[in-house]
Amino acid sequence: MNTLHVKKGDTVIVLSGKDKGKRGKVLSTDPAAGKVIVEGINVATRHVKPRRQGEPGGLIKKEIPMYACKVMRICAKCQKPTRPAFKILESGEKVAYCKHCGETL
Repeated sequence: MNTLHVKKGDTVIVLSGKDKGKRGKVLSTDPAAGKVIVEGINVATRHVKPRRQGEPGGLIKKEIPMYACKVMRICAKCQKPTRPAFKILESGEKVAYCKHCGETL
């Protein structure tokens, strides 16, 4: 099973691509493909046909998946992008923490 360095609900910054430097919240992850969907990032326009009577068709804007290696977590306390480091507490619990301020993520 593959794991990702980000999870649903994390705030991330985009490292490369057309949306470089933008921040957003992770809406969903796909560990098998190594991709994430970030709110307001990597938006594409889709042509949608009306499926039922009375339902409108047209153009909709939708976030599409991007590779997880192109995003980095942002610390909630210091607001800096950080690669997650891990430590094991006395209770035996493994937690991620910020390398800049030491706050748990």
